[in-house]
Amino acid sequence: MSTSTTEGEILTIRQVADYLKVTERTIYRLAAAKKIPAFKVGGTWRFSRADIDSWIKQQSMEALDQGRDEEDQAKSQLNDGERK
Repeated sequence: MSTSTTEGEILTIRQVADYLKVTERTIYRLAAAKKIPAFKVGGTWRFSRADIDSWIKQQSMEALDQGRDEEDQAKSQLNDGERK
């Protein structure tokens, strides 16, 4: 029925930690702080693989944007220093 084995897949904290190469404690903290897409089933955290993949892409884009902003700010400061 499903076109992909990962489509709609639900992961545990351990599986997400392995997937992201971090500790289970890190994933628990992110989930509790609502910084990573998660939901609880019977009091235990669960994660949609599709949501995690989207979250990874979003984090990557934000990091790129932040890097560009910092680069632009550094260039602006250099230019200001040359004018004085």
